[in-house]
Amino acid sequence: MPRFQGAIFDVDGVLVDSPHENAWRASLRELMEGEWAGIRDQTSWSPGAFTPLVYQQHVSGKPRMSGARAALDHFGVPDAEARAVEYGARKQAMILRLIEAGDFQAYADALRFIIATKDRGVRVAAASSSKNADLLLGKIRLDTFAAEQGISSPVVRPGLTLLGLFDADVSGRDFAHGKPDPEMFLMAAAELGVDPQVAFVLEDASSGVQAAKAGGMAAVGIARAGDADLLAAAGADIVVDTLDQVDLAALAEGRLAAAAP
Repeated sequence: MPRFQGAIFDVDGVLVDSPHENAWRASLRELMEGEWAGIRDQTSWSPGAFTPLVYQQHVSGKPRMSGARAALDHFGVPDAEARAVEYGARKQAMILRLIEAGDFQAYADALRFIIATKDRGVRVAAASSSKNADLLLGKIRLDTFAAEQGISSPVVRPGLTLLGLFDADVSGRDFAHGKPDPEMFLMAAAELGVDPQVAFVLEDASSGVQAAKAGGMAAVGIARAGDADLLAAAGADIVVDTLDQVDLAALAEGRLAAAAP
C-alpha cells in the first residue's frame, strides 16, 4: 500500500475552534432582533434554533455568501437572496472583531497531529473556504505550543506560526465550485505536488468529506460537534472525536485507522 504523501486540512472546526460559528449565529440574532424584527414572525428562527448541528449541516465549509444564503433559506427568511448580502457583511465585520480580540483557540489535538504528520515526511496543506483562515492561522504560535507540550520536533523552529508550517495554502480563494465539489482539495493536492490517491483530507463537515471522496482522496471525519453519523454517511474512511485517536503507526503505512483505546 503506498504511503500517504499529502495531508489537507480544513481550518474551522479541524485546526481552530474559530469564531465563525458564533459570528454567524450572533450576527443573525442581531438582525432578527433589530433591523429584521418586522419579518421575524415569518421565519422559523428563534434565539435557540441556530444550533451547532444547523451550522454543520447548512453553513460550515461554504464560502461566505453561500453560507449566508443557506442559513437564511433554512430559517425561511423572506427575500433571502437580497438579505444574504447584509447578513454576510454583518458576519464578516463581527468575525474580524473576534479574531483581533483573540476570541478563538487552536485545538491542541490538531496541533499535535499536524506536527507528528509533518515529522513523518508528509506534506501539509491548508484548504478552507474562509477568507479569514490565514488571519487565524497566523496568530497561532506553534513554537510556543510545542514548548508548552514538551514536543521536540525538527519542523518547529523559533517564531513558527501554524500558517508558516504549511507547504501549500489554498484557503480563501474564489473557486468556481464549493464543497461538496472537490475543486479546492484537488488544487491543494496539485500545489503540494502529490497525487490525490496518496493524499488524505481532515474535515469536520459532511460536505467536506464528500468533496474529499469525490476527488479520490481518503478522508478523516472529526466529530467535534457530535455528528459522527453524518460524517460516516458522507463516506469518511474513519471518524474520530479527536485527532489523538488517529493511529500514527497505521498512517505511516498508508492506512487510516483509529488507535486502540
